Amino acid sequence: MDLFTHNLQQRIEQEGPLAVRLRPRCLNEFVGQEEILGEGRSLRCAIEEDRLPSCLFYGPPGTGKTTLARLIASFTRARFVQLNAVSATVKEVRELIREARECWGGEGRRTILFLDEIHRFNKAQQDALLAAVEEGTLLFIGATTENPFFHLTSPLLSRLRLFNFQPLREEHLEALLQRALSDEEKGLGGKKVEIEPEALQLLTQKSGGDARSALNSLELAAQTVAVGEDGKRRVTISAAEDALAHRVFAYDRAGDAHYDIISAFIKSIRGSDPDAALFWLARMIQGGEDPLFIARRLLISASEDVGNADPRALEIANACAQGVQLVGMPEGRILLAQATTYLASAPKSNASYQALNEAMEEAEKHASVQVPGHLKGTGYRGAERMGHGKGYRYPHDYQGGHVLQRYLPAELQGRVFYRPKDIGLEARIKQRLQKLGGRL
Repeated sequence: MDLFTHNLQQRIEQEGPLAVRLRPRCLNEFVGQEEILGEGRSLRCAIEEDRLPSCLFYGPPGTGKTTLARLIASFTRARFVQLNAVSATVKEVRELIREARECWGGEGRRTILFLDEIHRFNKAQQDALLAAVEEGTLLFIGATTENPFFHLTSPLLSRLRLFNFQPLREEHLEALLQRALSDEEKGLGGKKVEIEPEALQLLTQKSGGDARSALNSLELAAQTVAVGEDGKRRVTISAAEDALAHRVFAYDRAGDAHYDIISAFIKSIRGSDPDAALFWLARMIQGGEDPLFIARRLLISASEDVGNADPRALEIANACAQGVQLVGMPEGRILLAQATTYLASAPKSNASYQALNEAMEEAEKHASVQVPGHLKGTGYRGAERMGHGKGYRYPHDYQGGHVLQRYLPAELQGRVFYRPKDIGLEARIKQRLQKLGGRL
């Protein structure tokens, strides 16, 4: 490390954001992730014994992935190199691998490569790592906030141990904030900052399990409050609310949050929980999700999950989609809320959806089956001479507008796909079909 880099690193540690200054100096200061880093856990033992395998740290922002990598750098006797996938090139990676081979072969010293935001690497860039990771030339540590099974190649994933980092719990965040308030060297202790219990609770609750967000919000609040006559800065709940208002909402319309939250939204509707559905809807709206995307998913749910138990659900979902397109946001959220609560509260039946799935399977098996002659089209000259439509009975000529006749091919005679459920309007549909008699 040259003098410039050394001085810059010192300035960052002394004058950088609170979350950077307060990074732990040993494993005992590391907060959270007990499931993978607690006493006796394999990852902790591997770090302490300096025998870390190539691994991947996956989890939301602010959960300690980069912090743990920096701790590993201080523990290991190996040469530690850090790159960011946003700016690193294949040429740089190959040069690093060449240096790692020379270091291991000449000095007997291994090289650890920490690559942040590994999901930014394309297939060619990931493939450049394979041989070195396979033979152990590089001890590789990757970090990502995105689902690795979507963004990393199978060959690279198979060579890595996956460690899943979870959002920090409120007690973890509270411990970090209290440490920040008392630490006079790197924290806010020297500035005599105090915080109201309600403000502390608000910061831990509203930071989304993100330590970086919690610490930086505390620092912003402490900077904005006035110094009292006693020389102390008191962070009130109002100051905490104002600091939190400046944080960026954690929602990536192209990432995991997009898929996970819409999944939770639809499953809440399917599970008839309007409160949970509204919560996930609010998360999407706050995150800037495309309202038409939400409206389209409501249309699908109205048919797939509510179905004929309440056909009006499809009408409401369709009206919502058209209304959102017409009025736009933010007022469109009102329409989305109405449709969401109606669908979540409606009786549920997936009988028509399931019936189609079964019919699709049979259609694939009987792709060459012929249409029965009496059902064939007769709207052209010569159809009658070919016997098309012969024997067809027109239902409207019979009492009740119904007459028994065969509509399925002979190979599928008696096959039932649609089985209405005893719920909502579909119960009445079931009764009507039973009253009409067997389906031929």
